[in-house]
Amino acid sequence: MTRVVSLPLPEALGRDLLELLPVESSAFVRGGQGLVGWGEAKRLVATGPNRISQLSAAWRRYVTELEIVDPVALPGSGPVAFGTIAFADDSEAESVLIMPRVVIGRRDDRFWITSVEDAKLPAATVWTKNSPITLSAGSLGREAFSELVDSAVKLIREDNLEKVVLARDLIGTIPKDFDLRTALGRLASRYPSCWIYSVDGMFGASPELLVRVSHSQVSARVLAGTAARGTDPNVDQAIAKALAESHKNVSEHAFAVKSLVSALEPFCEHVDADTEPFSLALPNLWHLASDVHGVLKDDSSVLDLASALHPTAAVAGTPREIAQKLISDLEPFDRGRYAGPVGWIGADGDGEWVIALRGAQLHGDKITAYAGCGIVAESDGESELIETDLKFQPIIGALS
Repeated sequence: MTRVVSLPLPEALGRDLLELLPVESSAFVRGGQGLVGWGEAKRLVATGPNRISQLSAAWRRYVTELEIVDPVALPGSGPVAFGTIAFADDSEAESVLIMPRVVIGRRDDRFWITSVEDAKLPAATVWTKNSPITLSAGSLGREAFSELVDSAVKLIREDNLEKVVLARDLIGTIPKDFDLRTALGRLASRYPSCWIYSVDGMFGASPELLVRVSHSQVSARVLAGTAARGTDPNVDQAIAKALAESHKNVSEHAFAVKSLVSALEPFCEHVDADTEPFSLALPNLWHLASDVHGVLKDDSSVLDLASALHPTAAVAGTPREIAQKLISDLEPFDRGRYAGPVGWIGADGDGEWVIALRGAQLHGDKITAYAGCGIVAESDGESELIETDLKFQPIIGALS
């Protein structure tokens, strides 16, 4: 029987969580709190339409085989698996759960270390300063994307579809000495309110919480509706006000909230959502945001809820099945894990998962980044293209 032990750490070795990372590692950190792990004690893999529920069941079975010693008893202590899930049912990308050999966690001012079979903390190494990496158009160039949006708008106006989310891709080449930690550090410093994630080559800074479960309490955050920040404070506030009053963006946001609440209701005793969206400020963008809360009525895990929620209207569209079909028909690429769930799950089924946005996937010496936007009847190709430019800024800045 595999033994997993969590023990308190007095001061997290005197460094920030991300500063502890070796080159090959996993991370899920926000505002200096969260989890970082390295090594691989167990890997679970799934593909196809039931990939999330299969991983949930496999994890549930696996943790029953573990000897768990956890006097820390905090969210994220004990056995933890980091995961990244493919967006589409027919994606060629694997969906994985990885239990590291060593994890360091932080909640508020408490730190701990979890080790599998007494695995030791690896020695810290100096981060490498990366050479700038240029990303260029991938399968869908700028003009082609704008035309694709206009085609989708026509279909929305003609058919029984309220919204579809379309994405475009950028590609680049990674040098042999590329240090992912440097890119993660930049994302963390520039986007402290986002979740910094890195799992199996998928990394980024997501602003959107898909679902969190902690002691039967369920929470999620919906982002839909976007505008660029202004450089002048008065102009910036005017932009936020205009976003909140935009019929197009408010309608798009309402689709996303309604979809998420409907998906959560079968699992919860009750679900509450903000009556009106609020304006969420990121360094380069305003988003319309709504928080959703619920209370579980059974022993469903965070992955069970993620399976029901994914893909949300914020990354697929409404109605979901029609939007997914249109994405498959129109986009000339496999999204892989872009816009899929990424996060962690503990032995008790609690955990925290965001949507893999504002990031990229590493494949050997290649990197692919994606950015998308919600298309409704009032959309136009040029405006949506500009929105994707804004959403690419985090990953472009992290690689520059």
